[in-house]
Amino acid sequence: MEAVTSFVGPAAPSDGAQLLEDADRGDLGYVMNLTRVWAHLPDVKASLMALLDDTVAAGDISFRHRGVLITACASTLGDSYCSLAWGTRLAKEAGPDIADAVLRGDDHLLDAQDRALARWARAVAHDPNATTPDDIASLRSAGFTDQQIVAITVFVALRLAFSTVNDALGTQPDAALRERANPRVLEAVTYGRPIA
Repeated sequence: MEAVTSFVGPAAPSDGAQLLEDADRGDLGYVMNLTRVWAHLPDVKASLMALLDDTVAAGDISFRHRGVLITACASTLGDSYCSLAWGTRLAKEAGPDIADAVLRGDDHLLDAQDRALARWARAVAHDPNATTPDDIASLRSAGFTDQQIVAITVFVALRLAFSTVNDALGTQPDAALRERANPRVLEAVTYGRPIA
């Protein structure tokens, strides 16, 4: 019997669900817990991921910047799953000190662009109605155009939606993350749902 890793049961078999599971097995060697949840709506997940890809292209958002945005957003939301997964990706891309700093909300090690992105992602995740023109000015000062700022904001909002679905449905981080996550990231993520 499989361990319960979310509040919803297995999805009905479908071609879309099979594609999601096969992609995970090919990329990771196992099926992620979040994939089991999204297998209920595989076309919706595909559309969401395509929209995220379009937003990344429109804003020319680098992998490192995606890592900063997602890690800052997820940690502010208290989403352990994306914090572990993307914190580890950020640690590989920028180093464990940077990932640890973003997860803990400590920006002193970040360069101007990373700092502006982390602060913006946290503001959007925490209270989007509290943002000010000064926040936008900080992004502009870091070298981002208005088109990029809109794309970055859409990207964070879509990632919030993705995390919110996973978290609200009780999706636990994959057991494999215990071994695969960067040790500094594991130590920093003390919130959210426990690893399965």
